[in-house]
Amino acid sequence: MKFDQPIPIQKIAHRFKAEIIGDATLSALGINEIHNVRAGDITFSDVRKYFDKALQSEATFIILNENPDAIPDGKVVLLHPQPFEVYNGIVRELRPFNPLSQEVADSANIHPSVVIEPNVVIGNHVRIGQGSYIQANAVIHDFTIIGKNVQIGAGALIGTDAFYFKRNTVQGTPFVRMDSFGGEVYKKWRSGGRVIIEDNVDIGSGCSINKGVSSDTTIGAGTKIDCQVHIGHDAQIGKNCLIAAQAGISGNTIVEDEVIIYGQVGIAQNLRIGKKAIILAKSGVSKDLEGGKTYFGYPAQEVRDAYKELAILRQLRKK
Repeated sequence: MKFDQPIPIQKIAHRFKAEIIGDATLSALGINEIHNVRAGDITFSDVRKYFDKALQSEATFIILNENPDAIPDGKVVLLHPQPFEVYNGIVRELRPFNPLSQEVADSANIHPSVVIEPNVVIGNHVRIGQGSYIQANAVIHDFTIIGKNVQIGAGALIGTDAFYFKRNTVQGTPFVRMDSFGGEVYKKWRSGGRVIIEDNVDIGSGCSINKGVSSDTTIGAGTKIDCQVHIGHDAQIGKNCLIAAQAGISGNTIVEDEVIIYGQVGIAQNLRIGKKAIILAKSGVSKDLEGGKTYFGYPAQEVRDAYKELAILRQLRKK
């Protein structure tokens, strides 16, 4: 998530009572999770074995709960006992909870040619481009950007919160609310990202597309998505893809251009599906797939290998 304007790191440190180690005159340009950071961003780590990963990332500002062994040149550390709470607090302040009191927010920017059917809900700061068509009962949440000639099917949910939680087990801190049995609870990450839908995309009825946690969930131009498909937070779907009904694509996964995904395919998080790959129905994808090939099965593998295994199993049953 990029800030509207740079924020002095001293201001953030003062707001959350954090100690600055490094150049206190710098300003932050954005905030992101470790896998999405760029120069000028803030990120965090609260587990020492991951400190080095955070410090060696592109992020300029790293929130830590302990002094690191060494700080690379150009990095600034914010010391705080609860790094996650600082990170989440920054996002909450920049993307505050702002419930709608009307079906279409006054801050929405909608081209006059857009067709909007009854009972559509459009959130704050949404942008919808020329020639788009939003069918009845769709909900488009805050900060979503929809391009030209996009069709959103009836009952689709665009920009819902990410399914993203931090597990807490520490008792006795001011930030952790334990359940009545003293066990662990799940702390919700504030979703500060957006959904961006490019031109000429079709989204089927009943689809749900999560906004990014701190980055953007993107649907590339020309992609067509069938009904009841779920796309997780920060996923990137390429251009001219076809995704059939009941497929599920987990968070942070990248689907490159012209990929075809048949019905009821499940794709795990943090993967990359190569350009022009084809994934046949009911397959389960648990690792990266090369482009230009056809896959089937669980775990998904090249279709010829999968069919050979099935043939061998059938022969074994006959013996």
